Amino acid sequence: MIENTLTFILAGGQGSRLYPLTKNRSKPSVPYGGKYRIIDFTLANCLHSGLRRLLVLTQYKSHSLHKHLRDGWSIFNPELGEYITAVPAQMREGAQWYRGTADAIYQNLYLLERSEAEYVLILSGDHIYRMDYAAMLETHRQHNADATLACMPVSLKDASHFGLVTTDEEGRVTGFEEKPENPTPMPGQPDQALASMGIYVFSTALLMEVLRQDHKDENSSHDFGHDILPKLYKSQRVYTHLFGGEDGRVSPDRYWRDVGTLDAYYESNMDLLKPVPPIDLYQTEWPIRTYQTQTPPARTVPSGSGTEGIIINSIISGGVVISGGNVGHSILFQNVFVDSGAIVETSILFEGVKVGAGARLQNCIIDKYVVIPPGEQIGYDLKKDRERFTVTDNGIVVVPTDSKSVG
Repeated sequence: MIENTLTFILAGGQGSRLYPLTKNRSKPSVPYGGKYRIIDFTLANCLHSGLRRLLVLTQYKSHSLHKHLRDGWSIFNPELGEYITAVPAQMREGAQWYRGTADAIYQNLYLLERSEAEYVLILSGDHIYRMDYAAMLETHRQHNADATLACMPVSLKDASHFGLVTTDEEGRVTGFEEKPENPTPMPGQPDQALASMGIYVFSTALLMEVLRQDHKDENSSHDFGHDILPKLYKSQRVYTHLFGGEDGRVSPDRYWRDVGTLDAYYESNMDLLKPVPPIDLYQTEWPIRTYQTQTPPARTVPSGSGTEGIIINSIISGGVVISGGNVGHSILFQNVFVDSGAIVETSILFEGVKVGAGARLQNCIIDKYVVIPPGEQIGYDLKKDRERFTVTDNGIVVVPTDSKSVG
């Protein structure tokens, strides 16, 4: 079944709620966890699930993402029919960019037709999770389904942010609502609802038919959640696959996060610093692949005054130098430099950030190559910080790349 599956990864999202981290990059290419990009999790899931024909649909500020795919994911053999190919919007079906998730697939139907695939797997490139898609494809086959949705329970208070599903005892979908104001709880679980994760398996013939019908509908927003699925379950065999259940070879940590806001992104990164992280990045047979430049090992160095560099409960990537500074509960990407007497607490520092002597950072996200001057303080006076930077509802200060030197 795997060899008869074509995978589309939707990676054209603007990510406006992640601004300014998305000022110069798309949401899927935002760095994460000290060494990864967000899209690496979806791509690694495909790799370990045995999927070898992947089309990554890109659109918004895609150069960084295209470069990452080229440098880190040119791993398949085209002579064996394997590929990971970036497909920017090409306006083959009219003079529009991708207008929605369904329209993005519709505009590339010619690629689906050429593939002769029997099944289509549709994924999002901007979520953090680990999943064996082969298990979901097997669920689709066992039910002889026309479409299968990956679903997971979510708290009822958060359920209005999702497409919500109701099913019968066999898992066949009996209802679908996209982001309802009054969510319906799961039977016997009044504090939870069953949410669609935006992960779909379709039988190819049906998908092509419904996309052509949707394209003709002038009132459609051309979105799977808003337009396709609420109609489809009424006439076709649509089933659910429960995420975190029998998900094949991946350890069932049941972690799935939409890091679509700055606060959600920050909290997901901080999850990695918990004594037992809720997502298992250390399962040896399910590593998250990425592109890494060649860097020397990270190290601490005594400062000129003899102060030792100190690291407490932090993720430190290659090339990082802590020269007499103090780093606690933080994530430092490659080639970060922290000078003597500087204090970095509960912060995320992207590649190449330099923190000057005596500077203090707390609750910050610092984008690539920013230089923090000696003695600077960020995250301590939010009123002052709001005049210079983006400050989230939870008080996280985001310093963008174009603040090359903060002073």
